[in-house]
Amino acid sequence: MDLNLVRVFVAVYETRSLTTAGARLYVTQPAVSQALARLRRELDDPLFERDGRTMRPTPLADTVFPGFRDAVAGIDRTIDAVHAFDPSASHRLFRIALSELGEIGWLPAILSAIRTRAPHMRLEVVSLDVEALPEWLSRGTVDLGITTSHVPGGFDRRLLKSQEYAVAMSAANPLAEGTLDLEAYVAAPHVTVGGDSGAPMLVAAQRRAGIVIEPQVAIRHVTTLPPVLAASRDLIASVPDTIAAGWAATWPLVVRPLPFAMPPVEVYLYRRATTQHTAALDWLYATVARAVEGSSGQFFVIHGDALAAAPTA
Repeated sequence: MDLNLVRVFVAVYETRSLTTAGARLYVTQPAVSQALARLRRELDDPLFERDGRTMRPTPLADTVFPGFRDAVAGIDRTIDAVHAFDPSASHRLFRIALSELGEIGWLPAILSAIRTRAPHMRLEVVSLDVEALPEWLSRGTVDLGITTSHVPGGFDRRLLKSQEYAVAMSAANPLAEGTLDLEAYVAAPHVTVGGDSGAPMLVAAQRRAGIVIEPQVAIRHVTTLPPVLAASRDLIASVPDTIAAGWAATWPLVVRPLPFAMPPVEVYLYRRATTQHTAALDWLYATVARAVEGSSGQFFVIHGDALAAAPTA
C-alpha cells in the first residue's frame, strides 16, 4: 500500500476535514479526495461519511486508525532521528491552551525557554476551554494544554505541579484574626473566579465536608481578585495557596488554611495525539514541561501599591 494513502487517511481521521487535512499535508483538497478514493478501493470500505461539515469515520476506520497512526508516527520518528530536529532553525507555529492563571504564571518562563533555543519558532496562546480541550488535542487544533482538569481520551500527559488551596481575605476582615473554622467559612460571603480550572475539585471537597457555597460575587478575571478582596472587609476567596501568598506580599491580604480537607490539585501538561511534526512536538513538550517545573510562577505580577484601595464594605 502507498504510504501516502496512509498519511492522508490519518490526517483526515484526525482533522475530520478534507480541507484541513490537505492544508496539513501541503496538498489540495482534490488531491486528498483522490487519495481517499484509492484507499477506499484498497480497503473496500467508505472509511468516512459526510455528516454536515464533518467527515465521520466508519467502524472500519476506527479499527485501523490506531495501527496506521502508530505506523506513520514510527516512520516519522525514524526519519527525524536521521535528520535531527533543529529548534534554532524552526519557524513552525505551535499553539498552547492556557487558563488566565496559567498565562500569567507560566507563560514568561515558557517563552524564555523556547526563545533561548528556538528564536524563530512562533507560539500562539489559546484561552483554555476544558470542555473543548479533548477535541482540540484530538484534531491538532492545539499542540499542548496545561490544566488541572482531567482530560479524557488517553492523551500523553506530564505532571507539572501539585497545588494546595487556601483562603485569602483582606487584612481588615474580622476572620483574619485567629483560626478560620468551618462555620465561619460557610457564613462568610465568597467571591469566585470563573477561570479557575481547579474550581471543580474545590467544590467536590466542599461537598465531602458537607457544605455548599453559593458565591455572593462571581468575577471573570483573576487579576480582579486581589483588589476586590483588599477593598472588602468581609469577602473571602478560596484560591491556590502559593498564588495567594504572592499577592499577600504586596496587597493588604492574609492567607488562612482551608477549614476542611482537600487533596492537592495537580497541574498537568497534555500533548496532542495527532502525528504531524512529531520531532518538533517532542522538543516543545519537553521544553515547556521543564520551564513550568522549574518556575515558581509569575503570579506576583498582580501586585498592589500605595494606592491599593482601603476596605469599604
